[in-house]
Amino acid sequence: MSNAGNDQRNRDTPGTDEASSLETSGPSGEWVSVYSVPKMDCPSEERMIRMALGGLEGIQGLSFDLSGRTLEVLHDGGAEPITGKLTPLGLGASLRETRPADPETVRAAASSRAGEAEESGTLWILLAINGLMFVVEMTMGLIAQSTGLIADSLDMFADAAVYGLALYAVGHGVKMQLRAARVAGVLQLILALGVLVEVGRRFVFGSEPESVMMMAIATLALIANTACLLLIFKHREGGAHMKASWIFSANDVVINLGVILAGALVAWTGSNYPDLVIGTVVGIIVLTGARRILALKE
Repeated sequence: MSNAGNDQRNRDTPGTDEASSLETSGPSGEWVSVYSVPKMDCPSEERMIRMALGGLEGIQGLSFDLSGRTLEVLHDGGAEPITGKLTPLGLGASLRETRPADPETVRAAASSRAGEAEESGTLWILLAINGLMFVVEMTMGLIAQSTGLIADSLDMFADAAVYGLALYAVGHGVKMQLRAARVAGVLQLILALGVLVEVGRRFVFGSEPESVMMMAIATLALIANTACLLLIFKHREGGAHMKASWIFSANDVVINLGVILAGALVAWTGSNYPDLVIGTVVGIIVLTGARRILALKE
């Protein structure tokens, strides 16, 4: 292609049909690449994407739309390295378009970076709450013979691991971030498989979950997650990172309510099946999160 042709392509705003050619051309200047990510429907998947793209040079900002399953990346140069990091995650990411970045987008990215210090303080508190509740729920779940509580404690662990990795990433390189993520992913995988095996064992040999203790501890966890929601309330309309934290905690509240309901059904029916069902559902959720952590590539 002639130099004139190259100049003309850099002046024009590339659309969907031109995205693939721009992806490999490596243009200079600031660009916004829009990705469709059809399997990105959970805040933990946003964090996986953040980890995957954390070590790439030239990335100036990320904007997530979980409901629309789209990702916008503000970057210098071509989009090919970005696509190369997103594809192995198994979320179906595809480049929709790449366009020149407008000044408002650049200013918004700078403002987002300026607010990271305040947000990190909130993340530390969220990490502490989730870490403490993991220990409490796991201990009491074993005592109460409740797979629902044990599985919910693993969800707390998953949250704590994600918050911890997000904070750890601030002062470390991408390779160290990914190694830490994989350690958390392996541990999460082992624990989730352990819960599912325990559900199967109790389904075959029976169990007698303590419904009152189930509801009491799940209510304590509900209070803890509600506190998390209140802590990040003022950030919920801020950057995408804190929006995800808001949604993450809201999802935890729903899980807590599910465990409370399971405890009530155990008390009402005298059956252990409600506890086993909620334990299985939450165990699968945690297992899926672990699998996606381990899919991260350097």
